[in-house]
Amino acid sequence: MLRGAHRWIKAERMASVTDQLTPSMGAIDMVTPDPEADEQRRRGLRRMRTLAVSLLVFAAIVYLATLGQDGFWGFVNAGAEASMVGAIADWFAVTALFKHPLGLPIPHTALVPKRKDDLGRGLEEFVGENFLQEGIIRDRVVAATISQRIGDWLVVPDNARRVVDEVAEIAGIALGKVRDEHISDLVEMALVPRFREEPISPILGSLLTEALRDDLHRGVVDLALEELHRWLVHNPETFTEVLSERAPWWAPPRLNEAVTSRIHVEAVRWLADIREDPNHHARAALDSMLSQLAHDLLFDEATQARAEKFKLRVLEHPQVVATSISLWQALRNALVSSLNDPTGPVRQRLVTETTAFAERLTADADLRRRLDGLAADAAVFIVQRYGAELTTVITHTIERWDGKEAARRIELHVGRDLQFIRINGTIVGGLVGLLIHTVSVLVH
Repeated sequence: MLRGAHRWIKAERMASVTDQLTPSMGAIDMVTPDPEADEQRRRGLRRMRTLAVSLLVFAAIVYLATLGQDGFWGFVNAGAEASMVGAIADWFAVTALFKHPLGLPIPHTALVPKRKDDLGRGLEEFVGENFLQEGIIRDRVVAATISQRIGDWLVVPDNARRVVDEVAEIAGIALGKVRDEHISDLVEMALVPRFREEPISPILGSLLTEALRDDLHRGVVDLALEELHRWLVHNPETFTEVLSERAPWWAPPRLNEAVTSRIHVEAVRWLADIREDPNHHARAALDSMLSQLAHDLLFDEATQARAEKFKLRVLEHPQVVATSISLWQALRNALVSSLNDPTGPVRQRLVTETTAFAERLTADADLRRRLDGLAADAAVFIVQRYGAELTTVITHTIERWDGKEAARRIELHVGRDLQFIRINGTIVGGLVGLLIHTVSVLVH
């Protein structure tokens, strides 16, 4: 009996020493995230092991000291004997999870190293069946009150400004990453082929019809008349030169000058009349022409054919790509300059809108409810679409672990609590042994 206890205590000491060694070289993906925390777990595990072993040794000493005695000490002896049985049985059960007890290859021991892959698959199924369920996810997202927390945080001006600063910085970096060849490829490989396939006549006709119905073109016409009138007033010499170039070669210069001057005066007066009279017949004629063009684009095949040919000529022109790149460069430079200016109107406007949204979010319960619902829908969609891949990470990770190292790591995390099984086994075993001995004495 003493020899067996000695061998068992020696094995316990060896296991304790093993816990202090570095992970084995064969371990894969078992990097210690926090050495200090692991050292604390290791000390706690050693203390609980020492306590469990001490109780067993104490029970063995009591058993030997009361061996062969009757009366009260007979009850103590029976309790000590049962305590040893319970302690050794629970020690075997706990140890068999992680290693072979006493190094003996007993069947159905060292379960974690041998069956870690099955453990990983079981854990994967457990997580998928009990955690990644729509009802659970929706309840947790709604309980988190995400929109309320975001609103409470963003309503603070410094936080809103911080968000805008971060967004502006990221947007500036993202815009800088887009190179000219990216725009060229986008235009040549995506936009131009799409525009070739898409009929342009119905689009132009519908847009023009809606613009005429809402009088959206009036502002453009007024702007064009204003600019043309201003140009004629300030550039009479240029106007005269252009007309003089078209005059007959045989016409006297004085006559040309008089005619062109008169035409300039009448043109300025005519444009002024159109500009000042909203119901001018020229405006009505323009409206009629645009209405007819919109109708022809929608219903006249000849007009549609001419529009498609014009579209193809524009798309085939080599300047399309260069113009697109120039437009992108101008837009990017303007955006980057605006985003990089902390006191600029764009950044200030973003801060204002962010704060206004936060204030509305904190005050509008219906808006928060809708946003939380959208967040729940997004979470459910992600889980339903990628949940299997997420849980598969558990299996794949555990399969890459070395069996012995996995057992060591798992025991390091849960082994301290498992020692309570041994302690309880020692105490409960003693009480049960005492009870059985009492019954035996009463029966006899």
